[in-house]
Amino acid sequence: MSSILVAILVFGLIVLIHELGHFLFAKMSGIAVVEFSVGMGPRLLHFKKGETTYSIKALPLGGSCMMLGEDEENPDERAFQNKSIPARMSVIAAGPIFNFILAFLLSLILVGMSGYDTTYIKEVTDGSPASEAGMRSGDKLLKINGENVSMYQEYILYKLMKPDEKMNQVEFARIDPQTGNQDIQTVTVTPKYSEESKKYLIGILIAPENKKAANAGDLIKHGYMEMKYDVKLTVKSLGMLFTGKASVKDLSGPVGIVVMIDDSVKAGLTVSVVAALMNVISMCILLSANLGVMNLLPIPALDGGRLLFLIIEAIRGKRMDPEKEGLVNMISMAALMALMIFVVFNDISRFTG
Repeated sequence: MSSILVAILVFGLIVLIHELGHFLFAKMSGIAVVEFSVGMGPRLLHFKKGETTYSIKALPLGGSCMMLGEDEENPDERAFQNKSIPARMSVIAAGPIFNFILAFLLSLILVGMSGYDTTYIKEVTDGSPASEAGMRSGDKLLKINGENVSMYQEYILYKLMKPDEKMNQVEFARIDPQTGNQDIQTVTVTPKYSEESKKYLIGILIAPENKKAANAGDLIKHGYMEMKYDVKLTVKSLGMLFTGKASVKDLSGPVGIVVMIDDSVKAGLTVSVVAALMNVISMCILLSANLGVMNLLPIPALDGGRLLFLIIEAIRGKRMDPEKEGLVNMISMAALMALMIFVVFNDISRFTG
């Protein structure tokens, strides 16, 4: 029960921040907001202040910022459709941007609490390609074949996404123990095939090394890197879905996310309350970054689709037919709802089967 409550709070926070972005930029642009709500379905609580009704609804799975004239013609000068294209684009883009801001702020908290894991070379096998290229234990791994792996989770993601890719070019930093200065080196290696692992290897053992942020600048740098990693994870996962390396059956909906949050809380509590809190913050960063990326996809009914329509309007010099745009959005929303229903039932069968 406590984990379900945590999941509701996480969903509520992420959706609230997303809709708050739309709401604040609508107000700044002089657009009338009819209703600002968190959740879906029937209202549990609501009050009206000025022109806006503020609502909390029964299902904590979404939210909305309903603006005057958002999906229909309205002569009022404060209607959404009567504002300039840049003003409307800023209102639409504000939701995903606020999710990225939330992910960044939470990343600062997480890095401040737990530090960050760098990727360093724990061992170099004698006579291996890495040894012959001049690599030594204690060097800090930075890039493999041009892809950044300076954070340990980036290295794990790289190995997960490209398990069979040869490490032909490696960039690393050698730190002077006396001065602390870094000597960045890039070497070309020729991996050797290992009969034991059935892979091409260069002869290095990679391990994480936890460090604390030395100052505010270091905290901001690694907080940004933490947030960027979750964005990259989301984008790469979508890439796998579109290229057929993953299927819609691998998607997790609300039920799956609640289970993941529950598992994170329980795993953290086996160590301490602080560890459980850090796990929840980490999940919240991932979900907020995920929502930001997903909403920027150029799919009608999502923020990215609405931005696409505005770009087309700017190029054409006139609006698309509101009826046609509304029909496209309605069909897209129906398809998304069907996908959501499929994902929910898939979650239920996966975790109860």
